Amino acid sequence: MAEISESAIRKVLDTVIDPVTGRSVAALGMVSGVATRAGHVAVTLEVDPARGTALEPLRQACEQAIRAMPGVLSATAVMTAERAAPPPPPAPGGHHGHSHGAPPAGKTTGGGGRIDVPGVKHIIAVASGKGGVGKSTTAVNLALGLAANGLATGLLDADIYGPSMPRMLGVNEKPESADGKMLKPIEKYGLKTMSIGYIVNEDTPMIWRGPMVSSALEQMLRDVQWGALDVLVVDMPPGTGDAQLTLAQRVALAGAVIVSTPQDIALVDARKGLNMFRKVAVPVLGIVENMSYFLCPHCGERSEIFGHGGAREEADKLGVPFLGEVPLHLDIRTTSDSGHPIVVSKPDSAHAQVYKNVAGRVWKQLSANQRGARPAPKIVVQ
Repeated sequence: MAEISESAIRKVLDTVIDPVTGRSVAALGMVSGVATRAGHVAVTLEVDPARGTALEPLRQACEQAIRAMPGVLSATAVMTAERAAPPPPPAPGGHHGHSHGAPPAGKTTGGGGRIDVPGVKHIIAVASGKGGVGKSTTAVNLALGLAANGLATGLLDADIYGPSMPRMLGVNEKPESADGKMLKPIEKYGLKTMSIGYIVNEDTPMIWRGPMVSSALEQMLRDVQWGALDVLVVDMPPGTGDAQLTLAQRVALAGAVIVSTPQDIALVDARKGLNMFRKVAVPVLGIVENMSYFLCPHCGERSEIFGHGGAREEADKLGVPFLGEVPLHLDIRTTSDSGHPIVVSKPDSAHAQVYKNVAGRVWKQLSANQRGARPAPKIVVQ
């Protein structure tokens, strides 16, 4: 199938008229980016923040116009606004449009409101305060551990700038859409999965501003046919920025799992991530200590390279559950890099059992919270 050209997409967008100005989105210079891949089209619209939510119908009109093009399987338009645009010229006939209920200048929105994911019982975030602590490896094997425990499980890769799920799950195909609106998740190892990496080439840099990232995350939640799931695991980007706040504030998260390594510098960042979730009233299900110790693959000798037990001590100090220790082991790394995570490639190994145990503790917490039997908070005296 021939790739859809950017010029053809811009030509179609030249037919989408902004009712306030009477000019097309293309003529107004709103189309700041176009990306296509195998029939999937993504468009970025740079808009005036003063008009805010009033532009949502125009965004939807852009998507509808692109979907009507031959060969288009799906279309996504996201709005971004980093600066105030100049006042629009009057529409033909001298009429000046006004928008009501718009957010103040400098604010950006792609629609606002709570993001609902029908059919999904629990959405949990796997997060870390910093990168490089093995969060994605933990998220993948946690999801597989939940599935191994008999739960219908999905996995969303929410790291737009550095998606890792295609490689870690060995996914090469692209998501399909039956109606041009909703994407079908790609099923692998019994999980329903979605990642921006399924749509964009691995070596393509995502040069997106914060509002574009937030909008893309919303659409991967809202516009994917997740179906009936017991748990949807969201592999969060590292840190506490726009993407994390979008998910924490607009998605009904059932809880968060914090991943950290044992050393003090990592625990400081993990504490920041934990406190972010607490501030937005998301229950912290517990802390996982990754790379807790090194097991030599040849002699089996144990070495505590990064120290040991720091995450457990931090969990006790903060009054949250400690979910388990995951060793630094060659098998965990090689199976993840090859697209065959250890929980499925070596399900009877001790390392796979660690992840299954963590998954069991997470599910126990979710079940207790659902019954309203959340444990009483601990009082910590500093």
